[in-house]
Amino acid sequence: MLSYNEGYSEVFTKLENVARCDITMNMRQKEIIRMLLADTDRYFIVRDIAVELNCSEKTIRNDFEAIDLYLSEHFDAALVRKPGKGVCLNIEEHEQAELFDQLFQSEREKEYKRDNHRMAAIAYKLLMSIKPITLQEFADEYYVNRSVIRRDLDTLEKWLAKWRLAVISKQKVGITVEGTEKNKRAALSKVHQLIGTTSTQFIKNQFEVHEVEIVTRELRRLEEQETFRFTDEAFDNLLVHTLLMIRRTKLKQPISFSKQEKAFIQNKKEYPGTQAFIKELEHLFSIDFSEDELSYLTAHLLSAKIRSNTRADTVQLSHHPFIITAEVTELVDSLLRKMSRLTYVDFTRDATLTEGLCIHLSSTINRLSYGFSVTNPLTQDIKKMYPYMFNMVIFATNQLKQNYQFTIPEDEAAYLTLHFQAAIERLNKTSMKRIVTVCHMGIGISQILRTKLESHFKDVEVLDSIRKADLTTYLNQNSVDFIVSTVSLEDIEVPFIIVSPLLEPPDIKRLEHFLHQLDEQAAETAPSILQTYTRPALIFPQVDVSHRFEIIEQLGNRLYSQGFVEQDYAHQALLRERMSSTTIGGGIAIPHGDPKLVKQSQIAVATLKKPLEWEQEKVWIVFMLALRNEEQQNTKKLFHRLSLLSEQPSLNEQIIQAKRSEDIFSLL
Repeated sequence: MLSYNEGYSEVFTKLENVARCDITMNMRQKEIIRMLLADTDRYFIVRDIAVELNCSEKTIRNDFEAIDLYLSEHFDAALVRKPGKGVCLNIEEHEQAELFDQLFQSEREKEYKRDNHRMAAIAYKLLMSIKPITLQEFADEYYVNRSVIRRDLDTLEKWLAKWRLAVISKQKVGITVEGTEKNKRAALSKVHQLIGTTSTQFIKNQFEVHEVEIVTRELRRLEEQETFRFTDEAFDNLLVHTLLMIRRTKLKQPISFSKQEKAFIQNKKEYPGTQAFIKELEHLFSIDFSEDELSYLTAHLLSAKIRSNTRADTVQLSHHPFIITAEVTELVDSLLRKMSRLTYVDFTRDATLTEGLCIHLSSTINRLSYGFSVTNPLTQDIKKMYPYMFNMVIFATNQLKQNYQFTIPEDEAAYLTLHFQAAIERLNKTSMKRIVTVCHMGIGISQILRTKLESHFKDVEVLDSIRKADLTTYLNQNSVDFIVSTVSLEDIEVPFIIVSPLLEPPDIKRLEHFLHQLDEQAAETAPSILQTYTRPALIFPQVDVSHRFEIIEQLGNRLYSQGFVEQDYAHQALLRERMSSTTIGGGIAIPHGDPKLVKQSQIAVATLKKPLEWEQEKVWIVFMLALRNEEQQNTKKLFHRLSLLSEQPSLNEQIIQAKRSEDIFSLL
């Protein structure tokens, strides 16, 4: 069963660090970095840079100081100056894409100093307060002037609109938030998003320590009585919702459910257990909960993700602690069939996938039915890491809309992508990299090295651990992808990397980078999959448009005019874009329409004269994909190549700067 929390903390830490970076580069300094990133092996003459940017050489040298300071604070990178040669950028390859994205992502407003913690605190106070609060009260509390609070409220107004809540300001009265109690509680539970973190600690800090401890203890007891286990994420969400329910009830701000909703929930088998749980809370907090609050908490319980306690080879969904309804089973069967048809992979034979989808979609259907939102903090990362699988899931779930009374949102589709990607990795174990280790410190250390390798790298199969003296003979008799060695090797044609015998954290990072380079080299030595599906006549350099829908329509219509797609293809691509942004990072977007409307697989390419705002990112290169389902093997290769391209800022910069279609075609 796939764990939702596995590996999240490392990604979140990195995202939070990036979010905290105060980007102080001016546009000229950014342009200097862009030039240096385009060719990190080349020394640039200061005079040439000055001419290019229409300023003095002294100005450029002053800019170098600012750039050096910025790089030293945020990256293991630096400018290298050599008299008579010029200046170049010394930066690790794996940091190039990160630097590019960080400097050239969509600019935020910087006219005032935004404090995310202040923003979250203001949101919490407004949502929790039962009376208006004035601008002056906020200004006095946070030691800023009222214009700063107004700017905070402008940002909050857009954020609260996601929960259909409105900020109302009345002169001489104050500011309130208007909307349903259900929507207010939903927003309260997600206030920590304003800080840019996935941790709910901010919300918990608004309550007394003993209150948090009591609810935590009672939720653990509920798990034991009901014989199921929540995921860490689901447990945390239930804890927050229960704490909010207690406080809002004390403030006499009740939730409201219709008679039909209450009758439906009361028939659920989880209802009595929730009833006993709430009775205990009433006793512990000296409070009376309404029938609506009981229904509200039961609905959250039904919507929570739970861990599977069954083994993959003994799956018995009928005996699962949460009842898997016929509707869920039918939905999973339909989704598996659609995904199998789209990808030409028989997902129906993966029992672990079936079980995971049944459990996940049970809570998903309940969340959608009760109007509860879900936030997936890794949605953007999933879209970039697994663009092919994500797009297949989007197509499949979009087709499900025709038979079911709900739409799977983007964040839910990203969770489903993880399930299907894990299934692909289980089904394709033959694609694992075959390696051998060469260790000079005996069997014990060799075994430790092997165990650590297999633990950290799931797609690596350690065939054997051998002596250096036996390596040449072994390689003549066996096929090996690469070698992990604790000693230096000579005259070996197979790729190898040298690590410490105990595989320390720096070794693991170097090995990750090494594997990435092997994948890139394999992609580069293979025939260009991008050139297979495009031609200079479908490549348009330096296009000047003002909106992403405009370029999608232009490229879609060009594909139609040349006979590759049906007339409705551009329109379907626009509908697909409205469902979920098709950016994959690195300034690249890959819009596409329904494969059924494709006559012949082809790709139209455009580079943009000015970058386009593409939801949360800026886009410079657009690949309009028109791919038939029958060519799935090549489609997978294509998505993999595009994913690699998003991590190659030097190549991207060359593509962006190219003025002729033929030059871009060559670069692809």
